[in-house]
Amino acid sequence: MITTLIVIISILFVITLVSTLLIAKEQNRKIKEYERQGTTAKEELERSIEYEDHSLKSNVPMLSAIYIVSFVIIIIAIAIIVSIL
Repeated sequence: MITTLIVIISILFVITLVSTLLIAKEQNRKIKEYERQGTTAKEELERSIEYEDHSLKSNVPMLSAIYIVSFVIIIIAIAIIVSIL
């Protein structure tokens, strides 16, 4: 039982890590695309403000959900392990 829970926690850790890396990769792709466009300072400022708004509306909630779900599952798994021992 403990081995199963450890495996589940490990799989959850890998899923969380991969999800985070995919979001970071997408953000890096957007940044490189913006750098290639080479625009004026005013356009860069507008794009920066738009990027911050988008990031706060999509990336932060997505990452928060990933970490909250992971945290809850790990706490439940630890509680099960402690109750078994």
